[in-house]
Amino acid sequence: MQPTTAEELATLAQKLELVSERDLDAAWTELGGHNIPVEDLANLLLRREVLTGYQRDRLLRGELRGYFFGSAKILYQVGAGSFARVYRAVNINDGTQLAVKVLRSRFTQDAEKCRWFRREGEMGRLVRHPNICAIEDVGQENNSIYITMEFVEGQTLRELVKIRGALDPGRAINLLDQMCAGLEYAHRRGMTHGDIKASNILISSLGQVKLVDFGLARIDADTADKALGNAKTDKGENLRTLDYATLEKLAGMKDDGIRSDVYFLGTMGYIALSGASALVESRDRAVRADPRRYTSVVPLHTRAPGVPREIIEVVNRMMLLDPMERYQTVSDARRALEPLLEKYPIGSGVTAPDRSVPAVGEKGAVAADGLPVVESQPKKARAIMLVETSGRAQQQLKEFFGKLGFRVLLTENPQRALARFSTTPLPADCLVISSQSLGDEAITAFNKLTTDPFFSQVPAILLVGPKQKELSAQAVVDERRRVLVTPFHTRDLTSLLEAILGDHA
Repeated sequence: MQPTTAEELATLAQKLELVSERDLDAAWTELGGHNIPVEDLANLLLRREVLTGYQRDRLLRGELRGYFFGSAKILYQVGAGSFARVYRAVNINDGTQLAVKVLRSRFTQDAEKCRWFRREGEMGRLVRHPNICAIEDVGQENNSIYITMEFVEGQTLRELVKIRGALDPGRAINLLDQMCAGLEYAHRRGMTHGDIKASNILISSLGQVKLVDFGLARIDADTADKALGNAKTDKGENLRTLDYATLEKLAGMKDDGIRSDVYFLGTMGYIALSGASALVESRDRAVRADPRRYTSVVPLHTRAPGVPREIIEVVNRMMLLDPMERYQTVSDARRALEPLLEKYPIGSGVTAPDRSVPAVGEKGAVAADGLPVVESQPKKARAIMLVETSGRAQQQLKEFFGKLGFRVLLTENPQRALARFSTTPLPADCLVISSQSLGDEAITAFNKLTTDPFFSQVPAILLVGPKQKELSAQAVVDERRRVLVTPFHTRDLTSLLEAILGDHA
């Protein structure tokens, strides 16, 4: 039942073990008693970081579930797909950060989907390697199936390339080598991945690669080691994505797991070096099943003319359509990369274009469809720090800014955001503070940016609701600090960002 008084909220939060008696005593003292609006207690506990925005919102709705999955205490949602939601959590036993992937409730009665979801976690638990995301637990809580795994502070390869464009060759082959290392370990134990794609490659803020989602992994009964003994793949199971199946049909090699993994690892090198996908991206099954998707790949040297030929040759060989001509194992690909890693260290930059092939913009540079290739400049990495307490608003704004090409850093505490922006280099290109749930706290933090000379170079936007005119009037604005009323058009925000960021937009 939805709490209507502060006392009811306190009782519910304590019953769910989200707050302690000590936390509540301190809150009552600061608020001057118990006879206060329920929202005041909820917001104070949020400001004190006793609750997160996700927990507060659920408590105010009177929800009794969704706070804990096994030993993981949910902090907030970090991602969502059609199949599952992903949350950041903390282990209540040792305080370590975790990620929890929870199957959407609409699938809990679908036995087949539940089985596949469990399989993803169970297969992932069988492989432990620095370049494979560690699965800690697979379980069920209140009819919800979940997978608990290590939390990786970073982004997927897809997100990284969307923000930054093509990576320098040294970094690209370093990431590719790490992918190969993780997959080499799995292959040696008799397990193939079966779903290598840019969204299944996590890259931490420190540059470490983590392979995720072994839900379609296959285990070879002839080569699997003893530790995988009870997890053999049933012979009747068709554990291949449509992408893998189309490639193998085209090559005339069914169930060619290892060499198919090699091919799709090659496509990861392609996207890292060029900033573009090797294969036409589509959700349309007819498009994904079309062999021309593989036979009409734009040559990598056309898309990335500045990349050294010897790097391109390694990626090209990984992506050869004839599996007999491809590297036969991931270990073979790693051996080819080894001398290049030393020759092209991270940050070595892009070398001059190889003039033995037409460079982008030169006569003769054409795509597979015969159209001229249009030159594109690498995108600058851009980031937004968003201050918002509502879990739902966080997700909506994160997706919105993501579509504009921004990486989004989240915090629920405006003072913590100011502390982050007091460091060098700045953590993000712009600070966005939402006042719709923070109210006066948002105004105080925003105005400090304008009035304190220490923050004079920090661009910021204050988001205010249509009913917050009085709050908006209190905002102190200047050339680098502006107010934007919601709802707004994309063009309004992009124009505002261009104005306050200048050359950084």
